[in-house]
Amino acid sequence: MISIDFARSLYHADADSAHDFDHVLRVVHLADRIAQAEGADRDIVQAAALLHDIGLDEGRVGHETSAAIRAKEILNAQDYDETFCNAVAHAIESHRFRAGPTPQTLEAQVLFDADKLDAIGAIGVARAFAFGAHRGQRLWGDVPPGYVDQPEGTDPREHTAVHEFHVKLSKIKDRMFTPTGKHLAEERHAFMVAYYEQLDREVRGEK
Repeated sequence: MISIDFARSLYHADADSAHDFDHVLRVVHLADRIAQAEGADRDIVQAAALLHDIGLDEGRVGHETSAAIRAKEILNAQDYDETFCNAVAHAIESHRFRAGPTPQTLEAQVLFDADKLDAIGAIGVARAFAFGAHRGQRLWGDVPPGYVDQPEGTDPREHTAVHEFHVKLSKIKDRMFTPTGKHLAEERHAFMVAYYEQLDREVRGEK
């Protein structure tokens, strides 16, 4: 099985704190918890979780596809059978919220849920603001009526963590696949909603 130390060597040490190896490890632990509860193949899930973001060194756009290709190459070189390699690659390619195919297997759904759980709740709030700071975004921004997600690759500076909450993070709870993932998402979602509501009131001087 792919070891944590080997997987760590595939990631850049200077990755932003929202997408560093700590994120990978959190996803690994969440994915294993969900896999056990749902009866998924834990070996496939662990390999996919450890390798799911190795394409980020080529940029965020399309990283799920490049990661899936690299994962298959790595696993083939270590003599994993083709069925295992394909299952891991599919899970990786379908783990993104904004892009990629829909997760078709239980293992792919487990990885999707685990990765999205790390985007909400207390850790999700921290990641959103850390990533916003990394991209030079303001701390807060008013979200106009009818605001829609911005195409990847556009100037990110006006798309704050608050905008990200409205167009993506607030919708994650309803995109979960597994019963365990849905259950875990409920509390994280509630915390996140309360946080952004409090932030809005404080920014407007209402609190």
